[in-house]
Amino acid sequence: QVQLIESGGGLVQTGGSLRLSCAASGGTFSTSDMGWFRQGPGKEREFVGAIRWSVGGTVYANSVKGRFTISRDDAKNTVYLQMNSLKPEDTAVYYCAARWYDGTVRTLSNPAYDHWGQGTQVTVSS
Repeated sequence: QVQLIESGGGLVQTGGSLRLSCAASGGTFSTSDMGWFRQGPGKEREFVGAIRWSVGGTVYANSVKGRFTISRDDAKNTVYLQMNSLKPEDTAVYYCAARWYDGTVRTLSNPAYDHWGQGTQVTVSS
């Protein structure tokens, strides 16, 4: 059974940094796509960024490009979201998600991920 456990959220001031972790288990993640999404108060869930584990290719939402970086640790089956220059509008619950190729070609930003973590709260104070 696939499990995704996020950690690393918290309260930070504007301009600060946080690193979120997504510890994955129960699957062969070396062949997966791993995505990060967020849902702010009163907002719909939105794409933040994603990584294609096998090749390390990443894609980011325009709102976080240049500030956020996704990386992976193969030995730990963990994906990270390094968030720098945080802004109050980055306040949200952050979720990681995973999927494997099922015969349908999807871009990394496509929200059709099959497995989701429980989320971790990030709050950026002004």
